[in-house]
Amino acid sequence: MVERRKARSPWADFLWRPVSVPVGSPSAAPWTLLDATAATALFLCRRGPRSNCNRTETTNYRNNLTSGAPTLWVALRPVASDPPYELLAVTADPAEGEAFTDAGSNLVEAVPMPPAVAEFIGRFIAAHHVERPFVKRSRQPAEPAPARRGKGCAQ
Repeated sequence: MVERRKARSPWADFLWRPVSVPVGSPSAAPWTLLDATAATALFLCRRGPRSNCNRTETTNYRNNLTSGAPTLWVALRPVASDPPYELLAVTADPAEGEAFTDAGSNLVEAVPMPPAVAEFIGRFIAAHHVERPFVKRSRQPAEPAPARRGKGCAQ
């Protein structure tokens, strides 16, 4: 679900932010207005691509679940239409959530993880987690600087 709030800024009319993730498949049409007040509006966002859990990221999922406040990261991508955003992804992996901010224009927000999603991810971790020991790579000694082949800047 995405909230639209009136902005107190001369440069923007509205501020948009994800506020929650519904569980299941909502029957309402994409971008259905669910609630509105004078200053805010709550929309059911368009259903995005199905997120798959990755077996190699179970450590990140486990750390998220054991953090005390399990979180999902919702990424919205700007589009040139109305509404001005589309759902890019929803992830339980904190590293992936942070990576969505690299584009600079994406709107990424952490929202509380619903208990049903936390249970599903807990079952996924139980089925697929493999503890991998941390291996620190030893550094190679630095190579001496190669000999100069010319006079360089000095003449």
